Amino acid sequence: MALDRGPGPSYLGVMALLQVITAPDPRLKAKTRPVPKVDGRIRRLMDDMLETMYAAPGIGLAAPQVGEALRVLVVDIARKGEKPQPLRIANPEIVWASAEQVPCEEGCLSFPDQFAEVTRPAEVKIRYLDHENEFCELHATGLLAVCVQHEMDHLDGVLFVDYLSGLRRGIILRKLAKAKKQKAAVSA
Repeated sequence: MALDRGPGPSYLGVMALLQVITAPDPRLKAKTRPVPKVDGRIRRLMDDMLETMYAAPGIGLAAPQVGEALRVLVVDIARKGEKPQPLRIANPEIVWASAEQVPCEEGCLSFPDQFAEVTRPAEVKIRYLDHENEFCELHATGLLAVCVQHEMDHLDGVLFVDYLSGLRRGIILRKLAKAKKQKAAVSA
């Protein structure tokens, strides 16, 4: 999920920056597979995803957005100047969602400079594996709830534009396709 918090120094040190896939790209619509366990490879992926997310800058990133069809996501909703609060999440599942729905303007690193209002449950409780391969539960509210749900949607090939009218979705996708063509023409 995108957020304009401005670039800031990374606390992770030197990790690999991954390429974020931008729409339209069929890899963003693919369903992901669970990870058998969070091992060294998955921890490295999580750390690289956090580094990539911070550099973007964003507040959430799912593995499909960097070309990995795995049920892995990272989130950090700390604002600029606040201490980072990264969450490394594997195999998340929503075990409870509130009946109350709230609208929130969302953006996405795979949809640069595109924002739209999406309505989601105000609160969710999720169960997941953390970076140490331990089962955890998280009760998320506010921005954290929105961000977690947005990133979990990516794991099922659901994009925030899928919540929009066909007309609005089409406008956004055409803008992004045009921008990709222009970028390809410039670099050719």
